[in-house]
Amino acid sequence: MSVVIIDYGSGNLRSAAKSFERGVAEDGLTLDVIVTADPDQVRKASYIVLPGVGAFGDCYRGLMALDGMVDALSEAVLKDAKPFFGICVGMQLMATIGREHGDNPGLGWINGEVQALSPNDKTLKIPHMGWNELNVDDATHPLLADLGPAPHVYFVHSYHMACNNNSDILATTEYGGPVTALVGRDNMVGSQFHPEKSQSVGLKLISNFLKWKP
Repeated sequence: MSVVIIDYGSGNLRSAAKSFERGVAEDGLTLDVIVTADPDQVRKASYIVLPGVGAFGDCYRGLMALDGMVDALSEAVLKDAKPFFGICVGMQLMATIGREHGDNPGLGWINGEVQALSPNDKTLKIPHMGWNELNVDDATHPLLADLGPAPHVYFVHSYHMACNNNSDILATTEYGGPVTALVGRDNMVGSQFHPEKSQSVGLKLISNFLKWKP
């Protein structure tokens, strides 16, 4: 059994891999953590992680440039219902479309679009960078179990996902208005924040994901 972290040239892969390796070790799980650009590894994976940093369009083109990767993702996530975790831009790529530097298509797994942050308080800086509290919309979701009171996580972003269906939003944060922090549908979840940089709360989210049986 394996956790596959997809390498498409856009992501803090070392940090992500170390966090997932720690989650595996601390929970005593029998899972190999593999960083790969091989679509066949994605098809064989037990859990799939799509990280991402940078501009939406660049990340989408990087993913498309891996021959067969989008097809392998669709097969593994949509057809075989394997647990999927998108992180930061990896989460944004789950949307229908991204509006960063022009319009770019997404994977279309979550109905919505990625828009520029526009906080009501104009003194708030863009990018949004730092620790913010998670406001949990769906406390029953397995990924949000046992996070403790007032969980804080680490954000670095200038764009956010505006979901068409509120039922796809698992948690928000406040940054001059509500900002989507965690999305989920069926066997897939995505976080705008970086769990690998979010210390104990992030590690608990990763642990919950690695034990998730959607």
